Amino acid sequence: MKLHLAAALLGSLLCASGQAADAPFAWPNGARAAVSLGYDDSLDSQLDNAIPALNRHGLHGTFYLQLSNPAVDKRLAEWRAAAQKGHELGNHTLFHQCSHSKKDREWVQAHRDLDTTTVAQMKDQIELGNTMLYAIDGRRERTLTTPCGDLQAQDGNYLPAVQAQFLGIKAGTGPAVMPSMAALDTQAVPVAAPSGLTGQQLIDIVKQAAERGTMVNFTFHGIGGDYLTISKEAHEELVAYLAANRKTYWTDTFLNIMRHVRKVRGK
Repeated sequence: MKLHLAAALLGSLLCASGQAADAPFAWPNGARAAVSLGYDDSLDSQLDNAIPALNRHGLHGTFYLQLSNPAVDKRLAEWRAAAQKGHELGNHTLFHQCSHSKKDREWVQAHRDLDTTTVAQMKDQIELGNTMLYAIDGRRERTLTTPCGDLQAQDGNYLPAVQAQFLGIKAGTGPAVMPSMAALDTQAVPVAAPSGLTGQQLIDIVKQAAERGTMVNFTFHGIGGDYLTISKEAHEELVAYLAANRKTYWTDTFLNIMRHVRKVRGK
């Protein structure tokens, strides 16, 4: 995803804190909140910096692979090793179609413009993406993050055509902290893609989730490199905090969190 977000976005990431809270949600082992650490676009800096940090602290993240990215082909063994360590490999489509017609989307290439891509074409490439991911990690259950949060293809919203294939989907944009677990749509979980935030600012967002008893859904891009970057130091501070507070925060893959939410709801 290539959303233009920076430190000034912190207020909107925390906007959910002013809303009325649900009854406490039943997270595993009495945790007060769930934390999903997601990483989009299959970037080199995620392999170089994010995965080593998670491994050091014994935490699992979700890495959404844009399967046409050269970093998938060139570093396939490393992505497979990440899956073997317990990290989730998620579907981020083959070609990362986003809508060129939206503001600041000059970078969207004509052959990857969602505005001129049909629902059937998106369905085909997402299904093929699942097959390719199965060839990498041997898993069938999957989650999806829609590129740029865009859903409107040339002939309509493509999400209904692919929802049945996934236990959870990140779609659209919204706050990092979920305002309500009762109202959360597991097939359209809002995406927040913070960049330029400090470790303490990220931790403050996590604390808001604990106060509400819900979950925080981070979708990072570059970690100490690439674009929409969070520094290595900020990421390390966040991960170390989560590891030191495991009783308060259940940090796991997006797939495992969505599986648990569905189980608690009975569906």
